[in-house]
Amino acid sequence: NNSSQLSSLPLQILLYVNGIYSIFYFLATLAMIIYKSQVFSYPDDLLAPDLAVLFLMAILEVPRSYFGFKGNLTEAEAPLGLSLGLTVGSVVLCVYLLLWQTYVLWADVLLNAVLLSAYGLESGLKVTAIAAFVS
Repeated sequence: NNSSQLSSLPLQILLYVNGIYSIFYFLATLAMIIYKSQVFSYPDDLLAPDLAVLFLMAILEVPRSYFGFKGNLTEAEAPLGLSLGLTVGSVVLCVYLLLWQTYVLWADVLLNAVLLSAYGLESGLKVTAIAAFVS
């Protein structure tokens, strides 16, 4: 019987939840950057890079999620691999916001820790799914 389903339900659920969390993450982080720019003496030359990283993350999230959904549902390793590659970029940007943005509040640490954990779990599930598709 060749009709076995290889796509991962846990991965599909996590991609969906991460999509919702990404919207919340973006809005919360944007609100905190605006808050920090009003409350602290935020150097003008540092506000732009922090915002640029956040917007780049938001832009990257669209193809990252799309290729994740598409690769998993069509049981194709190429889009899933591309999504995995884009996740690496997202992790780097997330780590920037966790460690190197101008002001890091406890809420930043919490938001980024949750996101990094989700990326880690999602990446593990993507690798597992790719292995299932290839075999």
